[in-house]
Amino acid sequence: MKFRTEVNIEVSSKKIEIEDSIFSIGSCFASEMSDLFSKGQLQTNNNPFGTLFNPFSINNAVKRLHDSQFYHEEELITFNDEFISLDHHTSFDTRFIHQTLEKINQKIVEGNQFLQDTNWVIITYGTSFIYEFMPKKKLVANCHKIPQKFFEKRLLTHQEITDSIYDTILNLKDIGKDDVQILFTVSPVRHTKDGMIENQLSKSKLITAIHEVISEIENCHYLPVYEILMDDLRDYRFYKEDMIHPNNQAVNYIFEKFADAYFSSETKDFIKENFKIQKALEHRSDDEKDPKYIEFREKLNQRIEIQQRRTKHKIFK
Repeated sequence: MKFRTEVNIEVSSKKIEIEDSIFSIGSCFASEMSDLFSKGQLQTNNNPFGTLFNPFSINNAVKRLHDSQFYHEEELITFNDEFISLDHHTSFDTRFIHQTLEKINQKIVEGNQFLQDTNWVIITYGTSFIYEFMPKKKLVANCHKIPQKFFEKRLLTHQEITDSIYDTILNLKDIGKDDVQILFTVSPVRHTKDGMIENQLSKSKLITAIHEVISEIENCHYLPVYEILMDDLRDYRFYKEDMIHPNNQAVNYIFEKFADAYFSSETKDFIKENFKIQKALEHRSDDEKDPKYIEFREKLNQRIEIQQRRTKHKIFK
């Protein structure tokens, strides 16, 4: 007997290899997946604008990265004695304008360079809702806890979403390798503050638009991450205490399904061993001169050396 409806990811003929570079952008779930890639010692670059949620803002970020277009003083605003970019996450906010611009523009340089040699791009959309900052008539990526009275909230239209997705693909294909693979996902994190019905409408618009745009574009794929959590892991034991975000068990389950569909066997073995090494590296001893601990570290270093011989890029930096 079957006791759950399992959702499978279609096996890809194109595989992620040990030396491949993976760029990810989008919601906090994109960051969780990227953290696992990084922990497995693959080459990654994640969210150079910080966490982003809607297709319009993600497209804006990709265009700025594609053009290597720096931000300037007139593009920032001030709030609570900090200089802020409404295109970025709050982690870029500082009390000094040159520091905010330096943090932003350094990430643009890094992201532009990484994209030029990227094999895989993973885009995770979180919502179809967007906010407009009324004083500047500007659609924003993040409200930075500025009072609600300065914003108007609305759903992006279907045309705005599809145009954003299409433009994002064009820019990524232009800057990336000839056969760059672009994987689209919809975050399984429910935006309950929008309302449960509104959240479903928002997610549905994203899923519909993605399928419409990528159906006739080569090397674009849809990963059913949202469907796996909603239909396969349909139980609150797979959520954190807030009952909204997937817990580590759920994230690891989705990652394993993704690996089975997209990783080569060599990559899976490489990552599996690196996960074990990473866990061993977390072990600490009160007496680092203990012969047993010294022997443990020597054997661990030998394992790292064996793994390093399997790849050209530096691992366990």
